[in-house]
Amino acid sequence: MSSTDTLSPVGGKDFSDHAAGGGGSGRLFSRWMAPLEAVAAVLMIAIICLLLTTVVTRYVLATSVVWIDEVVSMCFIWATMIGTALAMHRNEHLRLTLVVDKLPERWRHYAHGFALAAVAAFLVALLPFAWEYTQEEWFIHTPALDIPNSFRVAAIPFGMAIMLAIVLAYALKTVPLRALLTAAAVVAAMAALGYVQRDALPALGGWNMLIFLVGGVALGLVAGVPIAFCFGLGAMSYLAFTTQVPLLIVVGRMDEGMSSIILVSVPIFVLLGCILDATGMGKAIVDFLGSLIGHVKAGMSYVLLGSLFIVSGISGSKVSDMATVAPALFPEMKRRGNKPKEMVALLATGAAMADTVPPSIVLIVLGSVAGVSIAGLFNAGFVVAGVLLATLVVLARWKARHEHADGAKRATLAVMGRFLLVAAPALVLPFLIRSAVGGGVATATEVSTIAVLYALIIGQVMYGGIGVRKFYDMLVETAALSGAILLILGAASAMAWSITQSGMVQKMSVFLTTLPGGAAAFMAVTIVVFLILGCLLEGLPAVLLLAPIMFPIAKKLGINDIHYSMVIVCAMNVGLMMPPIGVGFYVACRIGDAKPDEVMGAIWPYLVALLVGVVVIASFPIVSTIAL
Repeated sequence: MSSTDTLSPVGGKDFSDHAAGGGGSGRLFSRWMAPLEAVAAVLMIAIICLLLTTVVTRYVLATSVVWIDEVVSMCFIWATMIGTALAMHRNEHLRLTLVVDKLPERWRHYAHGFALAAVAAFLVALLPFAWEYTQEEWFIHTPALDIPNSFRVAAIPFGMAIMLAIVLAYALKTVPLRALLTAAAVVAAMAALGYVQRDALPALGGWNMLIFLVGGVALGLVAGVPIAFCFGLGAMSYLAFTTQVPLLIVVGRMDEGMSSIILVSVPIFVLLGCILDATGMGKAIVDFLGSLIGHVKAGMSYVLLGSLFIVSGISGSKVSDMATVAPALFPEMKRRGNKPKEMVALLATGAAMADTVPPSIVLIVLGSVAGVSIAGLFNAGFVVAGVLLATLVVLARWKARHEHADGAKRATLAVMGRFLLVAAPALVLPFLIRSAVGGGVATATEVSTIAVLYALIIGQVMYGGIGVRKFYDMLVETAALSGAILLILGAASAMAWSITQSGMVQKMSVFLTTLPGGAAAFMAVTIVVFLILGCLLEGLPAVLLLAPIMFPIAKKLGINDIHYSMVIVCAMNVGLMMPPIGVGFYVACRIGDAKPDEVMGAIWPYLVALLVGVVVIASFPIVSTIAL
């Protein structure tokens, strides 16, 4: 979810906006982006076609083409790194703006300059090691194609170099010179201080982790540094100033964190969400549910929750879900007397509820990072979301006890049949995804490509189709958003490795496994931790940072990994929607066109209902494991 503006100047524009206003450097970078966008689109199409070829050869021709995975891996890392550059240019990296937005305008310039200087410092420091890593990979050949792995990992220094060029030009164009020089001096002074004290810092032991991996990251977040670069700077500074570990390790861990073949499904499911929006498949589902139960008291609330539940199983994106459902239902809900603040509160918590419905990108990434079966997560996700859905339905019914539904008419069987006929192809898709992955017929990556092909064909035949230009724009947007997500994954992987090397994991393990109350106490601590991190970091970063640390402890306490996964994802999603910090809360307010101050009071009963559901899920493992 792109929750906030990233690397944005005070005016809130991205680099391309400023480029349009004149200036040689701006126009130059706009021209540079066009071929990069084209390459990203071609790479996305290549990935989809190659994966579809794998499916056809395996299940139709009963054979396999061994080199396809290697080519897909190569295309994937290049698409990811080009996507990171596009995301930098398009303002789509994730960052926390809560503090920066409250600063006076003059000081906002300094904060913005500091964020840009910090990003540039990270790229400048790591770029030589990324190039060294590429050179070392020349001696490692791929098994099937027998070509040097450097052809794949060269994408990392390439993407970093492009991002650095964009950041430097962007800083000169958007930040007053005095503020920029001051910010650069502050960043340089901090780096110099760490370098001067590098011989004394190791003696501090565990305090170094608090200084660099907690304090440094927190400072970056508060100052508006993008989350991926906060994690990367924390890991890099900790290793550079307190250990003898070469920074080549940071690049290697980022490569490993971004390159898993399982993660190829992330951009493809992002593309699937774009197709859902563009074709109107989601609206068809909403219309059918409205004709079915929209006439009863609280009916439109039921339709909203049911639509989020089903649509989430297609798009895998909370933003896409909310943007599809809200415009279709809010006018009728207002007519029935529902208050906008209550509608937005239900929208936000409904989206949080639906995030365990496959194909949830969070579940795919969690399965990759923690080594948990994605098929198992998909099977459990439906049941868990059903429990949370039930809590919201009960509350929605109680809230609607004074609703005016007298004017609502029951749809005739003919009308329901017509809506069902239109919605049926879209309704099939989430069950196709779940059954294929859960039944072991295909991997999440293979299913994602099948789902995209299915949605494109059905969208073309039944829902008006997608024009070539629109599809091209969707491919570019997918590459940019996926690049932003996967860069966080790579940086978080490096940071998690640094935390592990600090020895803090072992100390945490001893502490948490000896808590009075055992597994129950650990589960309670987990819920609190992920509620807080869900507020601060958004979904994926919270999972990526703590999953490698918390899962080994959970296993020591005998907690089922699927059960534990469901608890942390649910708690994290509740935190995401908790005001006044939760970034998802503000996204829902923007989509629902409501003032956050008004919605803030209305959302708490819904959040409490979700928390009740989370406690039930945590207390009864069978909820998460019954479908396995």
